[in-house]
Amino acid sequence: MSSMSAKLSPSPILGIDAHAHVFSRELELTSGRRYAPDYDATLEQYLGHLRAHGLSHGVLVQPSFLGTDNSYLLSALQQAPQQLRGVAVVDPSITRQGLQQMAEQGVVGIRLNLMGQTLPDFAEAKWKGFFANISALGWHVELHRDVEDLPMLISELMPYDCKIVVDHFGRPDALLGVEQPAFAQLLELGLSGRIWLKVSGIYRLGGSPQQNLAFARDAMPLLVQAFGLKRLVWGSDWPHTQFEGAISYGATVEQFRQLECSAEVERALLIDAPQVLFGFVGA
Repeated sequence: MSSMSAKLSPSPILGIDAHAHVFSRELELTSGRRYAPDYDATLEQYLGHLRAHGLSHGVLVQPSFLGTDNSYLLSALQQAPQQLRGVAVVDPSITRQGLQQMAEQGVVGIRLNLMGQTLPDFAEAKWKGFFANISALGWHVELHRDVEDLPMLISELMPYDCKIVVDHFGRPDALLGVEQPAFAQLLELGLSGRIWLKVSGIYRLGGSPQQNLAFARDAMPLLVQAFGLKRLVWGSDWPHTQFEGAISYGATVEQFRQLECSAEVERALLIDAPQVLFGFVGA
């Protein structure tokens, strides 16, 4: 099938993985990185995981260790434009034209991975212009930070009228339970109807596998109540950087099943909500 006919004939959406990464160990890594992979995570491998688990579409997120060089990500998007969308990492000085070029290649948002970073001041002029451009494109801003700082960051982002996506349950501490104050604040902010949350990275929540899963199970009904079914999406977080030896794609799928969501909730997380957020077109 030609690329033109492929674009005109969207494939059915069986399930969307809202968070994964592709990269090669041969790529130049950014300075100041917290992690460096010693393996490749290829698009071919990723698409194989989707097929093996009955999923059809995916969202590729620029890894933090590649900095603002999104060329590998953009190349992957071009190889499967129907099936994939991208979330880029960019410098806030990037032009509207630069963002528009990425939009034409399948990018639908930017990620601010603030783990281990000095918190930015979103009131600075450079951020104001940047978020205005993001909003104009209809993109989202994805935040990755421990839950303690998320309410403040989200509140500072709200005036810019960008869609906001929170990574990995908001990175709460599973050992503190769902009553921890910052997680409760995050739930309250979810009631605004302007924030999405990724049900992903259960193994990143700070406890044992059993404790992390218990937290996620306790959190799910609260997340559904606060965010609603239109603003929760599931992601595998493949290839599980820093946890490669402890988790697999199949294990993340099994963790999702162990949350025991109803068929309605499962469909919302895997198809309905991510289809709208990331702009997928299904048959």
